[in-house]
Amino acid sequence: MWRRAGLSWRWNMHRRLCTAAPRQIVDEGDWFYSSEWWGSESESEFNGNTVFHTVSEKGNGIVSVLAYPSSRPNRVYWPETEKWLQQRYAEIDPGYEHNGHFRILGYQWRVLRFNDNTRQSTVKIMAAYRKTEPGSICIMQQAQCLAIPYVKSMVSLGLSTIASCNYDLMAAVHGKKRMHILCIGHGGGSLPLFLANKIQGAVIHTVEIDPIVIAASVQAMGFPAVSVMTPSGKRALSKPDIINEVMWKGIHERLYLYESDAEKFVVENNNLYDIIFIDAYDGDDIFPNKLWDPHCPFLKSLSDQLHPKHGTVVLNLHADTDISNPNESISYFYQRILPVGKYVSRVCKAYKDVLIGNKQTCSNGKAGSGIGFAISVPWVCNTSLVVCRGFGLSSGLVNRDMVMNTLISNSVKVEHINMSFSGQGKRLGSGDNDDMGIVARLFRAVSGSPITDVTKRAANDAAYVTQKLLKSTGKAAWYAGTTFLVLVVPLIIEMDREQQFNDMELQQQSLLGSPPPPSPPK
Repeated sequence: MWRRAGLSWRWNMHRRLCTAAPRQIVDEGDWFYSSEWWGSESESEFNGNTVFHTVSEKGNGIVSVLAYPSSRPNRVYWPETEKWLQQRYAEIDPGYEHNGHFRILGYQWRVLRFNDNTRQSTVKIMAAYRKTEPGSICIMQQAQCLAIPYVKSMVSLGLSTIASCNYDLMAAVHGKKRMHILCIGHGGGSLPLFLANKIQGAVIHTVEIDPIVIAASVQAMGFPAVSVMTPSGKRALSKPDIINEVMWKGIHERLYLYESDAEKFVVENNNLYDIIFIDAYDGDDIFPNKLWDPHCPFLKSLSDQLHPKHGTVVLNLHADTDISNPNESISYFYQRILPVGKYVSRVCKAYKDVLIGNKQTCSNGKAGSGIGFAISVPWVCNTSLVVCRGFGLSSGLVNRDMVMNTLISNSVKVEHINMSFSGQGKRLGSGDNDDMGIVARLFRAVSGSPITDVTKRAANDAAYVTQKLLKSTGKAAWYAGTTFLVLVVPLIIEMDREQQFNDMELQQQSLLGSPPPPSPPK
């Protein structure tokens, strides 16, 4: 779930997107297409068609799913997908290939909403049918498509960070080792499905408290039904049907979706996870207190189940500052970086203290080693908090240069996973080094700016994400969400903002407890 910005700002942003010069974009989940599924605040044709509508008994109010047409992929590519479905059918049910002739009806955006206004999750689905059963329509969520910027941020940051903790990420990607993942909060299921699709060794447990949300994701958002688990720990569908096998074989075996309270699930299990993703806002847009209060059992149990050498936690947080009236005449990238308010600061401090220790002591009494940082997410008012263990274990020292260089280096590994939004995919028609990767973009921005020294200094300050920063204040340590965009989303960085960097330096110095630099003599 993401926090909504002011209506006027959001409309201004969409107007800029929709009136931009036409270009071909590889990533079907690019924010450029958000105008297709955002809908309208008033009754109009842009509100979509309701395909699911039920009242939740778990605090999420009215749970609904709305459908909107999708312009991608283009119809010319449909035959290729139909051929793939037919080949999969022949592999699974040889001798009955004639039953596997599929026809695609089209693609849609499906948006999960709470209380008819909060957009909780967005996915893209494909609708198809078999020629032998034209009346039986199946829908398949497009696992490679992430439509929400903060989800892309969570994935990029989480994988880059765990790779920086001496974890062999590429071995997991190629299925040579298991990567145990926990997702708290399911929504439409785009995050666990994306991870299972891209990481062959990923085994993913997802916890969702609301059975209505689970039903919405399976019935209306194309999430594989065979991954739903019963309270006894068995699959709800003991044997997947032929269509589920065609669409999800090789993926659904590694997905486990549990209906459970997150605290109850974590306390009652003793699993060990390599990485944990948490996105658990309810229908009132509240992150439950028990999921961050250091005195509640959740965080201590989570700490016990986080791998001691490389365990990484990625948490989605809403900005808790007033951003309802930004300057609409200024591009998003020129807006002031989101400050961190008291609530987000308390959550950051709680996770840091319990998971990696306060004064080098973890909740289990063992010596702590790790870092914590947060990044503001472009386009939406969210912050991605990352807390990890093992960063700098080999030397025992963590400094700003090591953190910056290590994260940049390991972000290259994330690019090799072939995520469409990572920077590997071309943006044809952008007219600016289409093959440029995310790391190259950062260095081009730093070296090519007329304010090179200021930029480098700001980038270094932004990379200072050691325990020292969080030790006394608990505040998010990384304000440079638009500077260190290399780990968030693949947008060309605009760096000619000297005043913003000066402001950022003052914020960083405030966090470090050091006085601001003296004013130049007049």
